[in-house]
Amino acid sequence: MNVKSRARLGAVVGAAALAVGFLAPAASADPATGEYRQLVGVGSDTTQDIGNSLGSAILDPNGTPDNQLIASYNATGTATIQTRASGCVINRPNGSSAGIDALRNAVLNSTGCIDFARSSRGPVNTTTQALTWIPFAKDAVTVAVRSDSALNNNLNLSTTELRDIYTCAKTTHNGVALTPLLPQAGSGTRTFFLEKIGVTEAQIGSCVNGTVQEHDGTALDTAGDIAPYSIAQYIAQTGGVVTDRHGVTVLGKVEGVAPRNANGTLNVAFPYNRDVYNVVPTAKLTGGATPDADLISAFSGSTSLVCNQAARIQTFGFGTLGTACGATTLKGER
Repeated sequence: MNVKSRARLGAVVGAAALAVGFLAPAASADPATGEYRQLVGVGSDTTQDIGNSLGSAILDPNGTPDNQLIASYNATGTATIQTRASGCVINRPNGSSAGIDALRNAVLNSTGCIDFARSSRGPVNTTTQALTWIPFAKDAVTVAVRSDSALNNNLNLSTTELRDIYTCAKTTHNGVALTPLLPQAGSGTRTFFLEKIGVTEAQIGSCVNGTVQEHDGTALDTAGDIAPYSIAQYIAQTGGVVTDRHGVTVLGKVEGVAPRNANGTLNVAFPYNRDVYNVVPTAKLTGGATPDADLISAFSGSTSLVCNQAARIQTFGFGTLGTACGATTLKGER
């Protein structure tokens, strides 16, 4: 597979005031330099923006070391981040897998540098139950193409067609030569999408034209480009809630199902729907060896601080989970 990365064009818009009465943070908003918070999270690009907003909204009960409880560091930005006032300078994890690996490293080496990982996929290794995937919202993944391409002609692909596109058995559509793209290695969206269309990493065809940062529509710069895209991210980007990276892309249907409802919200019945998670060390939950009251109150249970932010979660394009939010039953190692 050709793994060259595509250059991206920057398209930045100001954050807009939201109808629910709070201001959306800039999508690049790591905590300010020198600002350190109790719970540190890294990983998924898909949930980085809602992670930033939750960080701005949820207060630390004791105000130590900061008035805000959650520090969520973006998937992209500076090469390194510092998560604690002393030490804890680490390479910035880009994507779900990188975030989970960084959390595992922090746990195995008792560094205290990271408390949770943002993930847009479930566990792929259940050898142990060292980590717990706690769901907090619903997303779905479809494919995006350029609006000015002939591909955008009531685009409606089946799972079989998508499998054929990414194994290069199908190389044209609507008379256009296809140039399929995938998110960067370590992306939870990449893992999820390939699983849903039934393609392993080894089966990806040589026509797949490179890797791009996930949910960045500006990277689709030729008529044949097609790439998986988080529907929640697309809604937030086009709605002015976060930095707009959608470029001129539009979303396609899968198996005849539209990605959005008539009112523009996420269609949670879309075929490729998924929960998104905050991954935490199992030992730090209730009943674990080293329970962490702050982490439990933030993420565990349907009345947790995060799950109580349902309106905020919806504003960022996601669906809510109701009483399933905050469940602590899904466990694994990676």
